[in-house]
Amino acid sequence: MAKQKKGAPLAGAPANSEGTRKLPKHQVVFDYLHSGIQSGAYKPGDRLPSEAELGKMFDASRITVAKAVLELQRMNLVSRRPGAGTHVQPRQKTDGYTFGLLIPELGLTEIFEPICHGMMRSPFARPDSLLWGNASGASFSDSPEADPKRDVAEEAEKLGQYFIGQRVTGVFFAPLELIPDKDAANRRIIRALERAKIPTVLLDRCYMPYPERSDHDLVGIDNRRTAYLATQHLIHQGAKRLAMVAEVLAASTVDARITGFHEALRRNGIRPEVEPAWRGNPQDADFVKKLLEKSKPDGIVCANDVTAARLMQTLLGLGRRIPEEVRIVGIDDVKYASLLPVPLTTMHQNCPAIGVIAMATMLERLEYPELPTREIMLPTRLVVRRSCGATGIRD
Repeated sequence: MAKQKKGAPLAGAPANSEGTRKLPKHQVVFDYLHSGIQSGAYKPGDRLPSEAELGKMFDASRITVAKAVLELQRMNLVSRRPGAGTHVQPRQKTDGYTFGLLIPELGLTEIFEPICHGMMRSPFARPDSLLWGNASGASFSDSPEADPKRDVAEEAEKLGQYFIGQRVTGVFFAPLELIPDKDAANRRIIRALERAKIPTVLLDRCYMPYPERSDHDLVGIDNRRTAYLATQHLIHQGAKRLAMVAEVLAASTVDARITGFHEALRRNGIRPEVEPAWRGNPQDADFVKKLLEKSKPDGIVCANDVTAARLMQTLLGLGRRIPEEVRIVGIDDVKYASLLPVPLTTMHQNCPAIGVIAMATMLERLEYPELPTREIMLPTRLVVRRSCGATGIRD
């Protein structure tokens, strides 16, 4: 086996740490290689250990190792050549590039901060090449007493115009959601960027309703499959009457998650008597009472962890026991998911990896502007906690 590189993580170390012991083995291999590349232990041009060597290091099959290496290749971190092995890709230069982060929910929705930090830590970019901004704070406010709930759409459009005025190289845009004029505002922002000929990479969601698709690259998760797996998990825990809860005016990602939810019900032979997908305010006790009365759910899939946290509080306030009477799963695995009154089972998305891939996607778009529009969907994984009713769970 090849000699351990100086400064590289100790072979097998991730598998011994408490935080990663339960990770799938391909994820452990991926984390080991990814951290080595990010830290500089494996430098551009270096050859990584072979799949056979990695298999011995982690007691993993060739298929498992190949899955981890393929993920690094998808992130454009490594290249594989038959007979020559796997090598760390040279870092693309971002000297002279400046990118705008147009993320209205930055600071409000937890997933976007780690996505941005993933961009900053990307081997493809300098941290100072990113211009931070959001539409929820006081970026364009003249008064420190400005209402934080003022017109978010207007603030987002102003931020887009600011980036245009700064002549940024490209913009990473997370389209608006949960406001009545979101669709019109998103289209105005995109049209302004297109007129300025500024390449745009969408984060997490498309701004157009399915089945329409924009002409811009998108990096996010496989929302349909994620909701399917969350629903299937509840079914495996014994739930027979399932419902799904999402907020009104949510992003198009929620539509995909609802589709995955329905698909899981259908494939498992569950045919509800009433429509099982509900849209409303999970903090509204009357809405939740109506859901409980009509669907009588013993399992609820929530469109995201924020919805799950709010619904959990309402259910507990109504005297419902979780998971004894109602099992709950969420999507995202935000930091507070394990700290809720009943620790939340959820689908974890790798936000830093989304950031890394988004930056690589932007640089490829700049280098090859004629590439077809791409939609890059990262996988998610189930994190089991007490809210789903699984046995043997330690909170």
